[in-house]
Amino acid sequence: MSTPATTTSAAAVQVVQLTDSHIFAAPDKRLLGLDTLASLHAVIDQVLEEVTPIDLVLATGDITQDGEEPAYQRFIDAMTRLPAPCHWIPGNHDDAARMAELGAAHDLNRAWVDIGAWRIVMLDSSVPGSVAGHLDEEQLARLDEALATAGERYLMVCLHHHPVAIGSAWMEPLGLDNSDQLFARLDADPRVRVVLWGHIHQTLDQQRGHIRLLASPSTCVQFAVGSADFATGAQPPGYRWLQLHGDGRVETAISRLPAGCFVPADGASGY
Repeated sequence: MSTPATTTSAAAVQVVQLTDSHIFAAPDKRLLGLDTLASLHAVIDQVLEEVTPIDLVLATGDITQDGEEPAYQRFIDAMTRLPAPCHWIPGNHDDAARMAELGAAHDLNRAWVDIGAWRIVMLDSSVPGSVAGHLDEEQLARLDEALATAGERYLMVCLHHHPVAIGSAWMEPLGLDNSDQLFARLDADPRVRVVLWGHIHQTLDQQRGHIRLLASPSTCVQFAVGSADFATGAQPPGYRWLQLHGDGRVETAISRLPAGCFVPADGASGY
């Protein structure tokens, strides 16, 4: 387990990513036998032990499993435990319209956040009724505006769906279907240093030119890496921390709960 050092530079911004919490409206509901609210709170417990200070929390989609208001409220209540503002984006299991309405009262909805030397852009890649993702013209226009007005800031772009192949055959059709339009913009702009997402319930850390590509574990069920068909993984839930430095450097790692915590039920299949 790797944990961040205490931030010593005023120019460094410390970010926590929580993703794919899949909270239910009903407290007795389980995802593949796993209590997703309990696992979220356990991950938050670990964040509070390991990360000091926290400047920003990013929730990168699939906040809920069922898209119901009580589930979002459970998540919002959980976020009050963290001593930093939280901003969220929808995933394929979410109700984006409901999130926009509920999030307004808690400042959860942002097109982008300027913090330190960085601009963090929040893109909605969810499509109603679809597991796969797409950035529509409104979202691409949001990105264009964010890039055009960022000045000398470095940029991290966040979305839910994976924009690159991850080596898992069953998930390849379920990623972002117009990643070419995304990277046409990002590859051309050296200020863009990170693309960060959820959805795949596993870790990914790759370099694409000047852009670091990062995906992170779910706060609940994990997916097996490199699987041809749906399969859960044995790794425990976790989160990602990132230190965004004033010179554009990025330090980041995954921290997980102890082995054996919150594993899916034996024989759990389908999703």
